[in-house]
Amino acid sequence: QLQLVESGGGLVQPGGSLRLSCEASGFSLDDFAIGWFRQAPGKEHEGVSCMSVSDGNTYYADSVKGRFAIFRDNAKNTVYLQMNSLKPEDTAVYYCAADAAYTSVQNMCLYREVDSWGQGTQVTVSS
Repeated sequence: QLQLVESGGGLVQPGGSLRLSCEASGFSLDDFAIGWFRQAPGKEHEGVSCMSVSDGNTYYADSVKGRFAIFRDNAKNTVYLQMNSLKPEDTAVYYCAADAAYTSVQNMCLYREVDSWGQGTQVTVSS
């Protein structure tokens, strides 16, 4: 059974950093695209960053470019989201998602082309 488990959320001050982890079980990441999405209260899901695991192709939302980085550890079957220079507007529940039939990493993020979702992890940026 395909399962995604996020971890690493928490409370951080503006300007700080957090690293989110998404561990996959029941399948190999090699054939999937993995994305990080977030949802703030009263707002739509936003595709933050998506990556094709097989070729490393990545997409970032304009709101996080230069601050966030998505990368993988094949040995651990895990994808990470490194978040630097965090802002209060980054506060949201962050979800990991996987898709096997993605058309492109950009479309995965923009149109939520997703097969499976994790349970989410809360990130709060506040002083």
